Formats: sequence, C-alpha cells, structure tokens
Amino acid sequence: MITARSAGWTAAAMTALLVLAGCTAAPGPAAKPTPARSQGAPGALAVGEVRTSKNVKLVTNVPPAKPFDGEESWGTDLAFQGDHVFVGNYEGFTIYDIRDPAKPVTVSQVVCPGGQNDISVSGDLLFLSIDEPRSDESCASEEAPGQPDEGWEGVRIFDIKDRAKPRYVSSVATACGSHTHTTIPSDDGKTVYLYVSSPGPIPDSKSCAPPHETISIVEVPVAAPTSAKVVAEPMVFEKGHKRDETVAGGCHDITAYPEKDLAAAACFGDGVLLDISDPVRPKVLRQIRDEENFSLWHSATFSDDASKIVFTDELGGGGTATCDKATPVTKGGNAIYDLKGDKLTLRSYFKMPREQAKGENCVAHNASLIPVEGKDIMVQAWYQGGVSIWDFTDSAKPKEIGFFERGPLKEGDSFGGSWSAYYYNGYIYSSDITHGLDVIAIDDPLTDPAGQVRMEDFNVQTQRSYRK
Repeated sequence: MITARSAGWTAAAMTALLVLAGCTAAPGPAAKPTPARSQGAPGALAVGEVRTSKNVKLVTNVPPAKPFDGEESWGTDLAFQGDHVFVGNYEGFTIYDIRDPAKPVTVSQVVCPGGQNDISVSGDLLFLSIDEPRSDESCASEEAPGQPDEGWEGVRIFDIKDRAKPRYVSSVATACGSHTHTTIPSDDGKTVYLYVSSPGPIPDSKSCAPPHETISIVEVPVAAPTSAKVVAEPMVFEKGHKRDETVAGGCHDITAYPEKDLAAAACFGDGVLLDISDPVRPKVLRQIRDEENFSLWHSATFSDDASKIVFTDELGGGGTATCDKATPVTKGGNAIYDLKGDKLTLRSYFKMPREQAKGENCVAHNASLIPVEGKDIMVQAWYQGGVSIWDFTDSAKPKEIGFFERGPLKEGDSFGGSWSAYYYNGYIYSSDITHGLDVIAIDDPLTDPAGQVRMEDFNVQTQRSYRK
C-alpha cells in the first residue's frame, strides 16, 4: 500500500509515480494477455457477503481486537513460525497460536504504532518496518509532522522468545524509512541481514534526498540485536541509469532466494534482478521496465525452481478500484517472466477475473507460492477483490483455480480487503485490513499435495525451496 501519508511525497510526485514510463531494457517479446474476464461468480455481492469457488471455504475469521479496530488501524503483513502467525497492524502486531487453525488463539498483542508495521521473524527476533516519521523510535512515539529529518523512521526489533511477552530491544533508522524489509540469514546463523526498501526522494530532505537509488542493508547480530546497524546502502539500478528525480526512487519490495543467490526487486518503475551471493554487496544482473502496462512495480515472487518471476503492478497505490470494466487485464495485475541465466522474457499477464464495484479498491498485492512439486501455483491478495488462487505452470497461459472474496465494506468508496494472503502448513491465511485474520482452506487435486509439505517458519519475502 502506497499513500502520501506513509511516504511523505508531494502530490506532484505521487501523480508522476502513477503514470511512470520509460525504458532501460526491453521486457522481451510482446506477450498475449490472458482474457480480460473469465468465468467468475455472477452478480454483485452485498456488503460483507462472502463468496467462494466450490473448492474453497472460509474456515474462520478472527476480528481485530481493540485498539486494532480503529478507522485507520489497518491490518498489514504476516509472518509464521512453528504454531504461530504474526500479524502486523498500523497500531502494532498480534501473535496468534494456530495449532488448531479453525480456532486461532491470541497469545499477545503489542501496541506500537507506525505505518506500515510490515513484519518478519527470525529465531527469537521480530522486525517491524516503519515508513512514517515518528517523534522517536519507541512504542510510545507519536506521528511527527514535517520532514523525515524531524522525526524517526526505520526498523524496530523485538525479542519474541516469550511469545506472551514480546520485548522491544532496539531500532535502526534508515534513509527514507522502511516501507518493507527482507530477511537474509547468514550461513552460520549468527547474523540476520535486512534489505530495507523505501520510497523517495523527498525534496529538501537531508535523509531522503534525490535521487534515492539505493536500499539500506541492516546487519543484526543474533546474540546482540542492540548492536544492529546499517552496514551498506548499495545502488540497485544499472550503472549509467538516470531516473526522473520527480518520481519515486528506491524499491517497494525485494524477494530474496538465498539458495539460488538471487533476489528480485520491485522498484516502483523497474524490476531488478540481483546477485546476492555476497548479501552485503548485491550486484545488478538485469533491469527491466514495462512502459506499456506497469505503473507501480510492487513485489516479486520466484517459481520454486527460479525459472520464472512473477512481478506485480500496484496501479493506483492500493487505494484505487482497478478491477473494473474500465481497467484492462494487463494493468494492475501480474506479469510472468521466464528466467534463464540472467535473461528475463515476458510471457503473459494475469489478473483476478471477477469485476469489482467502482468503490472497491482492488489491485494485485501480496502473494506466496502453494508448495506443490512440479507445479507453479500462487495464492494472492487483491484487497477488496479478495483472495485468488492461480496456476502459472504454463507461464504463457496462467489461470485461476479458486477464490475467496467479500462484498464491499459499505456503500460507496472505502479502503479494505485482503492485504496479504499466504499458504502455510495446509491453510491459507489472509490479513484483512479491517476484518482481521481469515483462515481459508482449499480442497483441490492440484493443491492437495501441498498438505504434505511442513514449514518450520515462513517469511514470504525470503524464499526457500520446497522440492525434495
């Protein structure tokens, strides 16, 4: 989700971002998009009504508890460890025990305001991304108006050894804040590196000055997290590339695949493939743009064998209705690229096929693979478009195989829906912005083999192979 509130941009910069164009590398041969609308469920949904495909059902919903139920107390990202799911919120985070996925139990709730509070876990440590200036780094801080230089933003670190009593231990300020971050554990397990993504630049800002073509790399010693610090701010664009300083620089999301020594960065107007064999010194392998269809490169997902990358386009920043008749299937959705060596070739586009009402914000958002060996299947959040399960095994012919969605929040425009939808140990978990935690089941021959795969933990932006 991109808002002027979280990024601190001027209105002119935000407008320029949404119409971003230009080209530094050809995306490959022109692809034939999937049909604009396939056979979705007929008829409009009533406010709050739930509809699913025949192979999907809502197992349970856990509504947000006070004070996470305010007007802008939005639920955000998810992370998993053992029998627990960690759910971010603009007001802090909640830890649920999911030993019985049909009956999640609240273990603890930590009030620690800051947008977006995107979340990850590693061992006994939990990390939160803060991308709006705060009066200080503490959980008692307040919003700090004005330039980022006049407040604090970056990454907060918690000790979660005692799940019932998470303990705030440290923080690291990062240039332009931290919109999202990606964890990369060291081979010896003694260090966790965080690739911090943030939008910018902000004119007249010292800490987020133009052109902002870098990310921040935070080094966290596992045994001494209070010593965490920024150790590098590498360029993430090809040498000689010049960006328009009136639009967003930096990156939105970075997905790392440490086993493959690769990372895929979605950098607003660009997709970037990185060599991360040395995590402190990533190298640009390839940079692409799609000046015809993509506006805001939001995130990326590798296929399990790293032969494909799915990039998403968050057209409108997450607050706009782009799943309507007026928006083509090639915009506000996914682009599937084949990856061979360091060459990326565009194969097709995929968009959630059910038309949404004009007031429902809907666009491609956070997703994960469903671990089925020999298949490439993804579950993806689409804000008020709900949750889509789709197959891109044939990268030229992606298709939806299941879905879950709710009717609009209310009559007229409103902001809500599924922020993140991820598969973990037999179930799909969706963080709904206003409705809380949804647990969803899919019963389908294509996805049933995933039930045999057990994960000990799961940070979606840090991919690990599930093949035997």
